[in-house]
Amino acid sequence: MIIAVWSHALAAVVFAGLLAWRLIAGVRQPGHRLLLAAFALTACWAWLEAIAPGASVARYAETARNLVWVALLHSVYASSGGEGRDHGIRPVYAAVSAVLGLQLVLTTVRLTTSSLAVEETANILRITAAAGSLVLVHNLYGQASPASRSAIRYAMLALVLSWIYDLNLYTITYLDPPMATSFAEWRGAAVAITGPLFAMAARREDDWKIRLSRAATFQSLSLLAICAYFAVMAILATALRGTGFDWPQTLAVAVLAVMTVAAMVLLPSRRARAWAKVKVAKHLFEHRYDYRTEWLRFTATLGTTGPEARPLEERVIKAFADILDSPAGLLLECDGSGALTVGATWEWSGALPPAVGSDDSAGLCHAIAASGRIIQFDSIRSGVAQAEDKALPLPDWMKADRSIWIGIPLIHEEALAGFLLLAAPEYRRPLDWEDFDLLRTAARQAASSLAEAQGQRALSNAQRFEEFNRRFAFILHDIKNLVSQLSLLARNAERHADNAEFRADMIATLKGSIAKMNDLLARLTPQALAKQKRIEPLFLLDVLSTAIANRRRSHEILLLGDASQWVMADAAGLEQAIGHLVQNAVDASEEDQPVTVRVDKSGEEIAIAVSDKGCGMDPDFIRDQLFQPFASTKPSGFGIGAFEARLLITSMSGRLSVESTRGRGTQFTIHLPVADAPETRQRKVA
Repeated sequence: MIIAVWSHALAAVVFAGLLAWRLIAGVRQPGHRLLLAAFALTACWAWLEAIAPGASVARYAETARNLVWVALLHSVYASSGGEGRDHGIRPVYAAVSAVLGLQLVLTTVRLTTSSLAVEETANILRITAAAGSLVLVHNLYGQASPASRSAIRYAMLALVLSWIYDLNLYTITYLDPPMATSFAEWRGAAVAITGPLFAMAARREDDWKIRLSRAATFQSLSLLAICAYFAVMAILATALRGTGFDWPQTLAVAVLAVMTVAAMVLLPSRRARAWAKVKVAKHLFEHRYDYRTEWLRFTATLGTTGPEARPLEERVIKAFADILDSPAGLLLECDGSGALTVGATWEWSGALPPAVGSDDSAGLCHAIAASGRIIQFDSIRSGVAQAEDKALPLPDWMKADRSIWIGIPLIHEEALAGFLLLAAPEYRRPLDWEDFDLLRTAARQAASSLAEAQGQRALSNAQRFEEFNRRFAFILHDIKNLVSQLSLLARNAERHADNAEFRADMIATLKGSIAKMNDLLARLTPQALAKQKRIEPLFLLDVLSTAIANRRRSHEILLLGDASQWVMADAAGLEQAIGHLVQNAVDASEEDQPVTVRVDKSGEEIAIAVSDKGCGMDPDFIRDQLFQPFASTKPSGFGIGAFEARLLITSMSGRLSVESTRGRGTQFTIHLPVADAPETRQRKVA
C-alpha cells in the first residue's frame, strides 16, 4: 500500500512540474492547450490514486486523462491537414472515444451497484480502450513523415509505455485479480518514468507534423474491428454469466453454421471483396485511390525486365487491369489503313473478335484519337452514354461482347498508339471523374512507352537495312572491278582465242571470278554479320600474289622489297584491301606507267606501300572526302574502295596512311604488326 501511495505521488509531482514548466513557456499553438490539459489531468489522477486508490473519482480522472490524450493525438493529426483528406481515420478516434465514454457511464453505474458483471465489463472496456489507443499511436508514428518522426518520437514512446502498462494491468485484473494487486502498486512509478520523455518531446512541440496514408487507415480500422469483436464477446459472456440463461444447443449450432458459411462463401468471393472495396473507398475516403501506391505499382509493372518478363504490350494491359481489378484485357493497334489488329492479350479467355481488322473498324482509330475519351461500354449498351460516345463508330463486335467493360485510348503526340479493352470485374461500377483522371494520366505514360518501343523496333529495322546497304555498296564496288576484269578478258579473247596459253589463263580467270562472285553473294546473307574475322599469322607473299595476279594482266605491277614477311591479319580482308588500293592505282595511272607495291619492315611493323604516278589528289580532298563513302575523283567511280580499305585495315589493328601530290601521283601505305613465322612451316622466296 505504501508503494502505491509513493509511486502515484511521484507521478503527480512529475506531471505537475511539467504543467508548471509549460505554463511558464507560454501557449504557442492550439494543440498546446490540450497538452497542458493532459499534464494537469494526469497529475490529478495520480494524486487521487495516491490518496484514494480505486475510488470512483480516481476512475473518472483516469478516463478523462485518456480522453484528453486521444484528443491531443487527433489534434496533431488535424493540424497537419489530414482532417479534410481522409475520412476513414475519424471512426477510429470516434470508436476509442466511445469506449472511454462507456467507461464513464459504467463508473457512474458502479456507484449504485456492486455487481460483479458491471465491474468485469468496465475492466473489459479499459482493455479495449488501451488497445485502441495503442493502435492510434502506432499509426500516427508509423505514417509520420520521416523528418517529423524525431520530433514526436519521445511523446509517442511515452504514451506507448503508459497504455501498454494499462493494457497488461487490466488484462491481469480480468484473468487473475489477486495477482494484479502488486502490479497496480507500481503503476504510478511507470507513469512517472514517462515524464522525462514528455519533457523532451514538448521542447519540439512546434515540429509535430504527421501525414496518414490509406494503409494506416485500413490498418487502424482492421485492428479496431478485432479489438471490438473480442470486447463485445467478452462483455456478452460476462453479462450472461450467472444469469441462469442456458444456450440452446440448436442455436449454438446455427450460429456456428452461419459463421462458417460466411467465412467460406463471402470471404473468398471476388465480387464480395470488390463490393467492399468500392463501398469503403466511397464512404470513408475523399479519394478512391492512393495515388502514390497506384503509380509505383503501375511504373513497376511497365518497367519489369529480365528473361521471364512478358512483352511490353502485355505488361501495359496488366498495369491497367490492376488499377481497376479487371481480370483480363485486349490491346488493339491500328495499321496504316486504319483497321484494328490484335497487338497483345492478357488473360483473355475468350476467342479473339472475328471482326478485328475488317472494314467496319476503318476510321475508328482516327475518331478515338480525336476524342480521347475513355469509353464505358455498359453505358453504350444501356443507352445512357453521352452523345460523344454514341457518335464513335464502334464496331458491332465491341458492342455485342458484354465482357468488354472499358475502352482506354493510348494517345501519344495526337496519334493513337493503342486501344485497350478491359474485361469487367466481378463487381461492375460506373466510372467517375477520379477514375478518368487516373486512367488518362496512366494512358499517356503507357502510350509513351509503347511509342518508344515501336521507335526502337523501327530503329533496329533501319539499322539492319543500313548494314545491308553498306555491305551491298562494298559488294557493288567489287562487282564493278570484276566486270572490268571480265570486260578486258572478253576484248583480249577476240585477238588471242587461238592461243592455248591464253585459253588456260582465261579459264583460270573465270574460275577465280566465279569464286569471288559466290563470296560476294555470301557476304549479303544475315549470317555474314555473325562471321568473325580470323586474325592470324599470314605469309605476306601469298596474299600479295593473289591480290595483284589478275590485275597484272591489264597493267604492269611491280612487287618490290622483301615480301617474305609474316604479318598478323585476316587473309580475306587484307587481300580485299590491297586489291582495292591496287585497282585504284591502276585506274589512276597511264598505260605506260607501272604501279609499285613495296614491302618494308620497320621495327615491329610491316609497311605495304601502293604507289602510282597518276593525277594525284589535293589536300582538301584527302582531308574531307577521300575516306568518305561515295566520294571519288573518277567519273565512273563509286567512292567505296579507299573507305572500305581503311575499314578493313582498322579492324585488323592496323592503320592506313596516304601521301599524294596533285599531278605527281599517290602512295597508300598499310601498316600491320609483325608476326612470328610458324615453326611448322618454312618458306623460301625465290
